[in-house]
Amino acid sequence: MKTLFTMNRKRDIVLSLFLTLFIISFAVVITVFFKQLYYFDIDYLDISSLTGLSKDVLKMNYDVLIQYQSLFYQGTLQLPNFIMSNTGRIHFEEVKHIFELIQMICIITGIVSSIMIYQNIRDKEYRYLKLTSFLTVGIPLVIGFLASIDFDKAFVIFHKIFFRNDYWIFDETTDPVIMALPETFFMHCFILIIVLIILGSLICYGIYKYQEKSILEKSIDV
Repeated sequence: MKTLFTMNRKRDIVLSLFLTLFIISFAVVITVFFKQLYYFDIDYLDISSLTGLSKDVLKMNYDVLIQYQSLFYQGTLQLPNFIMSNTGRIHFEEVKHIFELIQMICIITGIVSSIMIYQNIRDKEYRYLKLTSFLTVGIPLVIGFLASIDFDKAFVIFHKIFFRNDYWIFDETTDPVIMALPETFFMHCFILIIVLIILGSLICYGIYKYQEKSILEKSIDV
């Protein structure tokens, strides 16, 4: 027989899964559209020397690329200072489809989580935050550990999982844009995603402990 505890427990699990997906997808979205990371890497990785283009030109082309990745942008990719092969253009289209899916997941899970969180706050139920914290931090720690052992290999495996072709292997003569997007930059993006996810996990756990302490204090006062 179902009890109120069982029903609440199932709701906590469902909410935790939605909130975990939101935190992870939100971290990816923030990282993708955080253009300042690339601006920093232009100097840090000396990308201007690799491409022969100035920092302002690199920033302009990157801004175009990031705008193209937006869920709300419909159109073809036209980089002002880079030629592209047909396979290179197809790869960027495939990347856009993936990012659009992640943005949709972020929006949907954010809305669902907000509604369910409101219900839980109304019922003074905060256990979902503890479970979300563990789920959220567990996934990136495992992936991060594996990637830290050999990022180059992890980078290749990632592309083989998400792409059904080898168009992601760019030839700098036909797709010189690859010189402006060094692998180390993607490693920095990965690190930022992990940091944001862990931060989200810590926030969930911090709120849970605060609410737990507050409820205990109120029960003692009564």
